Amino acid sequence: MVIMDLKGKSVIVVGLARSGVGAANLLAGMGALVTVTDMKPAADLQDQLGRLSPEVRTVLGGHPDELFLAADLLVVSPGVPTIPPIAAAKARGVPVIGELELAYEILHEARDRDIPFMAVTGSNGKSTTTTLLDLMLRKNGARTLLGGNIGNALTEEILACGEPGSMPGAAVREKFDCVVAEVSSFQLETIAAFRPRIAAVLNVTPDHMDRYPSLDAYAEAKARIFENQAQGDLLVLNADDPGVMKLYEAGLKKAGESGPRVYFFSRRQKVNGVFSQDGKVWCSMPVCSDREPIVLIGTDEIGIQGVHNLENAMAASAMALLAGCSPEAVRSSLREFRGLEHRLEAVRELEGVRYVNDSKGTNVDAVLKSIESFHGPIVLIAGGRDKAGDFKALRDLVSRKVRAVVLIGEAAGKIAEAIGGLTEILSAQNMHEAVALSRSKARPGDVVLLSPACASFDMFRDFEDRGRQFKRSVMELNG
Repeated sequence: MVIMDLKGKSVIVVGLARSGVGAANLLAGMGALVTVTDMKPAADLQDQLGRLSPEVRTVLGGHPDELFLAADLLVVSPGVPTIPPIAAAKARGVPVIGELELAYEILHEARDRDIPFMAVTGSNGKSTTTTLLDLMLRKNGARTLLGGNIGNALTEEILACGEPGSMPGAAVREKFDCVVAEVSSFQLETIAAFRPRIAAVLNVTPDHMDRYPSLDAYAEAKARIFENQAQGDLLVLNADDPGVMKLYEAGLKKAGESGPRVYFFSRRQKVNGVFSQDGKVWCSMPVCSDREPIVLIGTDEIGIQGVHNLENAMAASAMALLAGCSPEAVRSSLREFRGLEHRLEAVRELEGVRYVNDSKGTNVDAVLKSIESFHGPIVLIAGGRDKAGDFKALRDLVSRKVRAVVLIGEAAGKIAEAIGGLTEILSAQNMHEAVALSRSKARPGDVVLLSPACASFDMFRDFEDRGRQFKRSVMELNG
């Protein structure tokens, strides 16, 4: 455990994103002398600055070396890479952790009353799976704290639970039975003791290749979710995903009884876990039946559709059942849950054309699975800030299923070069124009799909802003 008595200690929080604000305020409440640093100037951080406790000091427009070297602890926000001042402080012996590790250690400071974590990671589907798992647990009567990369910083949630002057973790342990967390590769880079009781790796496909030197390096970051798991812990893996199975073969299989107990989910084969076959989802784990697999639900009964959402539904089901949920609570949740905004979100049908918002499709693999989910021809809106994606991987599905591609943003030229000659390619200067062009190319029975395969920051605040601009433009179309 890295966390010590922080009263009067110098703590630097690096990066003033949502998790940075949460971490800084929580640490200040614990009596630490907190300084937040960020490369951006104050003018670009007004919202975040307005949410900081008055005790927190800020140093903006850079990361001074001397500040980092004199710290007792560095807490690094997920989006911040290992910049030279962090590396120098680490070499000097300064502990470096992230906001996820901070939250975990605070909640586990009372070893006799720890609170179990259930954590989900993967290149795609994390938010949907995490939210669905949380719903299943709550339907079964559990009091859950939902947070992490899904949007609610765990440190903010911990702070909101406590009373002034109280130990921050104590109130959470009184009010909640477990923590349900979505965790990213960036967050996992800076863990130390983090050990989820139940974890899942949904998929490992190329993403953030602008940050990681190789796919193996990215996969290694994902694999840290089970780095500290041991006997008595549980792990759920996607048996159909080559990247996930490579991690399993490389280490987990050899760990045997000393490692976590591993279960799988699959939409292609019968596995020890949860799988789909003959239009049904089956459970073959001892928690469901110690003999033959039982049917959980028909795939056509699941409220979220699409091949990747079937995988998400099975992953959440496996985790929930392992956590003690009844099959009835799992079935009810699968029928009720209709998905999240910006994830294959149905927006409107106009003149026989369906408009679908998949703005969260920020990498190539996500787009491939989104295209797979539709039977009719597609007019695809794609593009944005490139994350070093391999757009040539789109060629096969584009040639077979995409009527036209409308490109936006910085990566438009690279995508056009990768898929040129396979279908009609058009370019647009903004989302309004992209939607209008898509409408002009779509025919009754088609789907206009926003699934960009890129980050959003070249033209939009974030993927949510991009998705909402798409929806607004679609709703403004005249019938």
